[in-house]
Amino acid sequence: MATVAATLDELRATFTGSLLEPADPAYEEARRVHNAMIDRRPALIAQCRNTADIVDALHFARRAGMEVCVRGGGHNVAGRAVMDDALMIDLSPMRGIHVDRDAMTLRAQGGCLWAELNREAALHGLATTGGAISHTGVSGLTLGGGLGWLMAKHGLAADNVLAVELVTADGRVLDVTAGSDPDLFWALRGGGGNFGIAASIKFRLHPLPPVTGGLIAHPVERAGEMLRFYRDAAPTASDDLTVFAGLVHAPDGSGMKLAALIVFHTGPPDEAERELAPFKEWGPPVMVEVGPVPYPAFNTILDEAYPHGLRNYWLSSFTEGLPDGLIDTMVDRFLQVPSPMSGMVLEHFHGAVTRVGASDTAVPHRNEGFNLLLPSVWESAADDDANVAWTKDTFAAMKEFFTGGRWLNYLADDQGDDAIRGAYGANYERLVELKRRYDPENVFRANHNIAS
Repeated sequence: MATVAATLDELRATFTGSLLEPADPAYEEARRVHNAMIDRRPALIAQCRNTADIVDALHFARRAGMEVCVRGGGHNVAGRAVMDDALMIDLSPMRGIHVDRDAMTLRAQGGCLWAELNREAALHGLATTGGAISHTGVSGLTLGGGLGWLMAKHGLAADNVLAVELVTADGRVLDVTAGSDPDLFWALRGGGGNFGIAASIKFRLHPLPPVTGGLIAHPVERAGEMLRFYRDAAPTASDDLTVFAGLVHAPDGSGMKLAALIVFHTGPPDEAERELAPFKEWGPPVMVEVGPVPYPAFNTILDEAYPHGLRNYWLSSFTEGLPDGLIDTMVDRFLQVPSPMSGMVLEHFHGAVTRVGASDTAVPHRNEGFNLLLPSVWESAADDDANVAWTKDTFAAMKEFFTGGRWLNYLADDQGDDAIRGAYGANYERLVELKRRYDPENVFRANHNIAS
């Protein structure tokens, strides 16, 4: 303990952020993340204000023999940002964003949220692909690939990365670009937190699009028919149109089950009306709330469905199309869901995201098709067993319809090596080689770890 105390005193001498120990009043709030199922207690939380703080905290952990975990936005459902008895390097105070309007680029620090990035970019008439929930962290989502509403138009968040200011396991600070280190740059675009701490990320921006979008709902009794319509209609979408489908509960808290479509169109109003007409008219729906909406506002459309502080257990997989057997199983299992906050979401991949080669970045999922997400959410710890069991049993009931491909940011905390390999596909072995090169001691292992 004397050695740890001595090095902690050294850290305090230079550290400009906050260093929180378990007895400090701010510690309890600082250790919490989005998913209330995660209840872990780091030995020390280093709330960094700048890159130098990150470097100093990492050096301290190495000298003290402590494990390291890294928190960005703290949204990831697996909760890998928090480890018992570790040093949590907390980037949440690092929220700076700088837009270069002329170059159409943006640099965001590691603690930024997508709501903040979208707002700042829109101020300059610009945007880039971000998450579907605005209180998600920018860095974690991007390092994991970063799907979002603009992916059919502009690719994933990772596809729009131009540079990463990275703190490596040995404390070096690198500005990683395609020119400076093409191998590491490749790995950072989808390889998660395995290769270092992203102090900031530089993105390519695009002209802010006009957006027509919203929610279309049908009675759950017609869920099977709606999903079959969606299966046939979604592949006809242009790059301007993204449509997700879901089996969900009414947002009014009534618990009413619905079959729903979320539509998002980035073309001129007349083109949007023409392309959205089949989706708005099929049924007919019981609710159509579709119209012009600012892009940053559209990115909040799912926020209330996934509030902070509830209990979450998610599973997902890419599917072999949407055959009738899968649709029938989805409907049957949804009717048995134990929580009025849980549901099923189908995310359609097409357009620009599918025109990137499977080995061009660490993200291999470049085929047109669907990702099926089971985002289970509930309130009480007493209901954990029932909700986790429903999610696992539902996933197992659908397994024959899955490709084995998994989306990294959706992996639950108990998913093992098979799931991680499913997230990287044929890119896994190259990532293992790069992990050995850049983090041979596996300092950054509090993640969906690439075993070297």
